[in-house]
This record gives sequence, C-alpha cells and structure tokens, in this order.
Amino acid sequence: MGVISTVLGFSGFGFGFSAGIVIGYFLFIYVQPNDVKDVKVRPLVEYDSKSLEAILPEIPLWVKNPDYDRIDWLNRFLELMWPYLNKAICRTAQEVAKPIIDENTAKYKIDSVEFETLTLGSLPPTLQGMKVYVTEEQELIMEPCLKWAANPNVTVAVKAYGLKATIQIVDLQVFALPRITLKPLVPTFPCFAKILVSLMEKPHVDFGLKLLGADIMAIPGLYRFVQETIKKQVAAMYLWPKTLEVPIMDPSKASKKPVGILLVKVVRAQNLRKKDLLGKSDPYVKLKMSDDKLPSKKTAVKRSNLNPEWNEEFKFVVTDPETQALEISVFDWEQVGKHEKMGMNSVQLKDLPADETKVSTLELLKTMDPNDVQNEKSRGQLTLELTYKPFKEEDMEKEGTEGTDVVEKAPDGTPAGGGLLCVIVHEAQDLEGKHHTNPYAKIIFKGEEKKTKVIKKNRDPRWEDEFEFVCEEPPVNDKLHVEVLSKAPKKGLIHGKENLGYIDISLADVISNKRINEKYHLIDSKNGQIQIEMQWRTS
Repeated sequence: MGVISTVLGFSGFGFGFSAGIVIGYFLFIYVQPNDVKDVKVRPLVEYDSKSLEAILPEIPLWVKNPDYDRIDWLNRFLELMWPYLNKAICRTAQEVAKPIIDENTAKYKIDSVEFETLTLGSLPPTLQGMKVYVTEEQELIMEPCLKWAANPNVTVAVKAYGLKATIQIVDLQVFALPRITLKPLVPTFPCFAKILVSLMEKPHVDFGLKLLGADIMAIPGLYRFVQETIKKQVAAMYLWPKTLEVPIMDPSKASKKPVGILLVKVVRAQNLRKKDLLGKSDPYVKLKMSDDKLPSKKTAVKRSNLNPEWNEEFKFVVTDPETQALEISVFDWEQVGKHEKMGMNSVQLKDLPADETKVSTLELLKTMDPNDVQNEKSRGQLTLELTYKPFKEEDMEKEGTEGTDVVEKAPDGTPAGGGLLCVIVHEAQDLEGKHHTNPYAKIIFKGEEKKTKVIKKNRDPRWEDEFEFVCEEPPVNDKLHVEVLSKAPKKGLIHGKENLGYIDISLADVISNKRINEKYHLIDSKNGQIQIEMQWRTS
C-alpha cells in the first residue's frame, strides 16, 4: 500500500503541475484585463503647473521663464574643458590663498597651513539658462542660473603647537543666481575693462566637513548654523546692489582715450650734414606720436641752412604716457624725387615730468637700433622744448566711476577759452555704391583731415574710431564736414573710389551741450545714415 500511495502521489503532482502551466499560459494569452487603458500622449503645454512638477521635479529656467535662453552648448563646453579648468582654478586658488595664509599664520601663531589635496572633482557646474539684458550703455549684463553638485576633495592640514589637524571638504552643492556685468566695452581684447559680479538672491551652499576623519556636520544644530552663517556672510558682501569688482585693464588705456596733451616746440637744429651736391640742405622736421595712425606734423622748410631755427609749436593728444613716444625725423626737402632723411630720434613720454617744460637736445641717428655702428657718426643735433600736460587725476577718477557719459576735462595746458573737440565715428547704415561698397569716413575740420579704417564689402560698417582736434577757441561758428567714401578694390582699374554721401554738422550745439550722439542722414545718398558722437572738453 505504501508503494502504491507514493506512486499515485507523484503521478498526481506531475499531472496537476502540467495542467496548471497549460491553463495559466492560455489565460495569459487570451484573457485581457478590463482596467488597462491606452497611453495618451499630450504636449507639455496642456499640463498645469502641478502636473508638470509631478512629471519633472526640476524644471529648467528656460522652460519656466521665456526670457531665459538655453545654453546647452556652453554646458557641453564646460564638460569638455572641465579637467583643464579644474586644474587652472585650483592653481589660481592656491596662488591667491598663499599670501593670505602667510599673513594669518604668524598672527595666530600657527606653524603652517598646507593643501594636501585640492581638486574640484569630475563634475562641472551646470547652467540651466541665461538671461541677457540689452541696455543703451557700453556694457553687457548676463544672469546665468548656476547649479553645481560637485564631488570635490579639498584637504587642508593645519600644524600648531606640535599638533596636526586635517580638515576635509566633500560633497559640495551650490545653487546661485549671479548677475555678471562686463563694462565698459572697449575696442581692445578681451573687449571689456571690468567684471562686476553680484547675487540676485541668497545662494544655497551645502557641503560635508570632516575634522580628523569625523563628519562634524552631523553634530545636532551645527548644520543649520553653518548654512545660515554662509548665507548671511555671502549676502552681506555680494547680494545686489553690492558687487564684486574684478579689474581686467585700465579703461582709459583700453579705449585709447586722451589722458593729456604734449606741447612740442621745435627750436633749432645744429651741425646738420650737407645732402645736396650743389648748395646746402633744405631741412624740415616731421613729428609723430607712436601708436598713432594720424598723419605726421611738419615744420616749415628752411632753404639752404644747416643750422636752421624754427621756433614752431605743435600739440599732440596723449593716450598712454607709459608706452607712447614722440618720433622725430629730419628730412632734406627735394623739389624732384624723394625727400632724403637726415636723421631721427625719439623721446619717451614716461621720461618727461608732468607740467614742467624740459629742453632736450637730441643727437640725430641713422636708425633707432642702439647697436647700429652707423649711429656713431655725427649727423647734427635737434633742440626741442617738451611739456606734458596730463588731465587732472580727480577728473579721470570721476570719469571711471560715473561711466562713459561723463565728458572728460581738457588738460590745464589748453589755451584760454579753447578746448578739445573729440569726434567718435560709430557706424553707418544702408550705404550703397554703384560699383563697390568698401566704406570709410573722412573727417575735415578747419583744413585738418582724418580718416577711419576701411571696411570691405559692407553696407552697414561699424568703425568706432575716435579723433581729437585741439582748438584755440570754441568753434561755435564752425562746421564739421564728414564724407563717406568707398575705396576702390585693388583690381578696380576702371572704377575708382566713390562718394557714398556727406554731411556738414554745425558745432554750436556741441559747444553748448558738451556732448551729442546722433544719427545723420547722408546727403547724396538714398537711405544712408551715419552715427557720430561729438564731445567738447574744456579745462
């Protein structure tokens, strides 16, 4: 009986197991549940805010606020460059922290403070969007949304009184909404003089802090205290309207604005060498400021004279006295052919005392190479009286703090009742030439002619060129003549330069208002316009 029961038991189990598998398979294949619904695909615009938050717990700013732009390309750039940026930032942080640490170690009787490890980790910051403001000022304002969940490893070792303690920062999280302002914008790379950074709201900063290997942020109450302290301290320093200012370059040097005037009096020359085969030389002097694209200024020609006296005065606008120099050349005038150079020299402006007249007698040289043996031969001497008149320092500081709308002061050496007329040719629009459009502007004032650079194949050129004219008296009754021309291409043998339009601007309003920045319709042009800014600067 026992054997029979065992056999029947195994048989029943096998039959029941097989039947269960077959029945379950058919039920799974042929029986459909009634409560299953088809998935509905809906665009995001049809969801309300609560539904969106349930689907997307963290929505980027460019989705929530239309005035924020996507900058995925910048995040991709940060991702690729982060290994190199990480090393550069850490190296810069160490260089900045070293003098601060050295100053405080002696103050608090600490033996040493050293970075054992310093890395920001492998995860770069993420910018969820950026808002850009457009203003009428010469500035660029950006507001990126920064979120950074980093895995840094910053370990600092502190040694004092024979003991050593290590402090480690790990698991850093930063959520911030900074405002970054680049101002003023200047035509010199990197094209801005200062970076101003401020926070539009209190930042969120979270991190782990280990002391001797123990997580001290786990101490009850310490975490909240540290969070609130960081928010208060950072907000007190950088919460808008307070800013962190990072100077990049000197705005006056970057924009090549005048910082003074150089008065030059060409007195005489002595012992000049004879250049003409028949008779004596006919010398004259050419003067030019280095880094200046303006034409050279010339003295009168003294006929058949090797010891001429001129006593002629000239004025030059100075933009950078630390690097600029006055370049002097003496030529022998020839009625036919090229004028022959008799000698040359230069005067560094940084060697001139401010507001003092310096009499210099310069040896004329063959070249400006100090190792040229030809310079050992005497070519004569040239006597000059040089006076550098810088702008008042308080006026320059006032300009830097109040912005670019402030009109600069003319130097003390400006003639009584006179001043400095500054003309800035910004841009032109809708220019059209008959055969070519390679525009440049020509400025003519009291017979003095100055030109902007040529911009090839452009109907809407932007020059941003600045010119200065020294005036003995206010040009109330004078006009500024501005012509826009198109330079013929090199292969333009048939069609020469073309006139694209002109305008005559009365300077009476400039003298009374000190500054005018307007667009003018060009005469003899269908739709052409030119934007010119003029400033009248007095002492």
